[in-house]
Amino acid sequence: MKQYKMRRGEYLEERVPDLEETVEEFFGPISGTEEFEGVEMFVVGEPDNPVFDRVYVGVVSFSSKKDRLAVHFEEKPAEQVIEEGNADAAAEAVDLKNEFLLEVTGRDAKSRRESMKRDVEDDETPDNV
Repeated sequence: MKQYKMRRGEYLEERVPDLEETVEEFFGPISGTEEFEGVEMFVVGEPDNPVFDRVYVGVVSFSSKKDRLAVHFEEKPAEQVIEEGNADAAAEAVDLKNEFLLEVTGRDAKSRRESMKRDVEDDETPDNV
């Protein structure tokens, strides 16, 4: 599961007042909710795009920070996708993920990568420095 920050000065509930509806627009009907790594997530059990097996989307709440979007994509192996004749759907799946994350977080792929890179660098800093 990956967590994504919102753009500076913006909040998840302001950007996407109805997360459930937004998830359904991008990935298909929500089949229910499940706890995934301690977070209550919407589950798209049969996504519209054949590359995805399941899609999980939820909100990670923090008491002292802004909420973050939590997402986990279960995807079929590339060999299986090609075998099933869905190679075009693979490119569409990448676009769907990026468009969804941009819509919800307000951050493009480059911005999300840089942010995650900074988070990893911060985690690697020893405590006694």
